[in-house]
Amino acid sequence: MPFNCETRMEQVLGSPPRIDPLPDGEIAEAAMVAIDKIRTMNDIALDTPVPEFFATVGKHPELLAAFLDFGIRFLGDTALADRQRELAILRTGWLCGAPFEWGEHVLIAREDAGVSGEEIEWIVQGSAAPGWGELDRAVLKACEELHAEAMISDATWEVLARHLSDQQLIELPMLAGQYHKVAFVQNSLRFRLREGNPGLSAR
Repeated sequence: MPFNCETRMEQVLGSPPRIDPLPDGEIAEAAMVAIDKIRTMNDIALDTPVPEFFATVGKHPELLAAFLDFGIRFLGDTALADRQRELAILRTGWLCGAPFEWGEHVLIAREDAGVSGEEIEWIVQGSAAPGWGELDRAVLKACEELHAEAMISDATWEVLARHLSDQQLIELPMLAGQYHKVAFVQNSLRFRLREGNPGLSAR
């Protein structure tokens, strides 16, 4: 989806959030168990304030717990290598015009997956950008096809299958689907960017 970054940021973030978050003490136990799992995985003290995303979706605690339990699978314990995981998330986030998702994962990709600033610019351009290796290009192309057609083409699958295991091939469309879902929720509820996340301007 072609878009102007400033216009898209205003569309998503220019009005207040649509649902107010719960105060920390009012989040149900089922949701807090899942939130604390994420805190523990990321070495975050359990008494730190609950992020707005969790505190808002925590109004539906059972759904949040299920969402987080599934999402934890993609927070590092993936069959896909960190690089391919972050390429897929970033291309999906960009195609969805998702300021929160894009900004967060630019930081993760650069710090934890070795993705360079130049490569971030290539992700914006997509699979057609010059410079990609065969596997990286195919991962980006798969995400573009999933976004546009809800399936990976035979040609792209053939390239992916030369590099990825069956587990990784199963995981890739699930990963893209997970981050479409995250983008849909974050954009629709208009979550604020946390400090340090520059949104769609992140590079």
